[in-house]
Amino acid sequence: MTMESSEIKQWYMEYKIHKNRPGLLGDIASLMGMLDINIVTINGVEDRTRGMLLQTKDEEKIELMGKMLKKVDNITITALRTPRLVDILAVRHGRYIERDSDDRKTFRFTRDELGLLVDFLGELFKREGNQVIGLRGMPRVGKTESIIAGSVCSGKRWTFVSSTLLRQTVRSQLSEDEMNANNVFIIDGIVSTLRSNERHHSLMQEIMAMPSTKVIEHPDIFIRESQYTYEHFDCIVELRNNPEEEISYETFTGGFDDY
Repeated sequence: MTMESSEIKQWYMEYKIHKNRPGLLGDIASLMGMLDINIVTINGVEDRTRGMLLQTKDEEKIELMGKMLKKVDNITITALRTPRLVDILAVRHGRYIERDSDDRKTFRFTRDELGLLVDFLGELFKREGNQVIGLRGMPRVGKTESIIAGSVCSGKRWTFVSSTLLRQTVRSQLSEDEMNANNVFIIDGIVSTLRSNERHHSLMQEIMAMPSTKVIEHPDIFIRESQYTYEHFDCIVELRNNPEEEISYETFTGGFDDY
């Protein structure tokens, strides 16, 4: 006799298709239906791989389904777990976010994936409490615009602490509304460390200590020129014009006239 939880939980299942015969998806869906497992979302994820978000109250039924599907010759189950953010976005967009194989908290995007990036940032910004997100990328690749769009998606207000988008903004103080911990604070790591004054430095320390979301553009310069370290960052996002583009700071840390 199985014990059902009263709480409905979500699961992520992914399988690779070896032979996409007619009716394969229907058979899998029928099995889930008999086990009272609901398919919330389904999409192709990369080549010959399908991802599903599932719902059920009974964890044992998920385990049973996983064992049964391992006996199906035409597919191989590659994931069956509580969904992570990258899983949800993979099903939503039909593609996985690239992650650094050595540094798992670094996520990579290119300009043709701006929709996916904005969705990713929007989901991160919805989280409560303190989090620091670094955003690497060359000038005019779309970093600040993506942060603003992500803030809109999350329903949060954004506050510029420093920026080159607005003629090298370096704020020394913020209004009471701007200091709301629910805001997304946008910080240019180059401007805040190389072009700041003592009052801005004090404001930066106050904001970094707040239980809020901070997005720091050019995090490597910020780490190099401040007391903060890589460990202060929850994740690093890289945005490139193309996958081969090298992110180099030598070309634009010296002067800001054409930044």
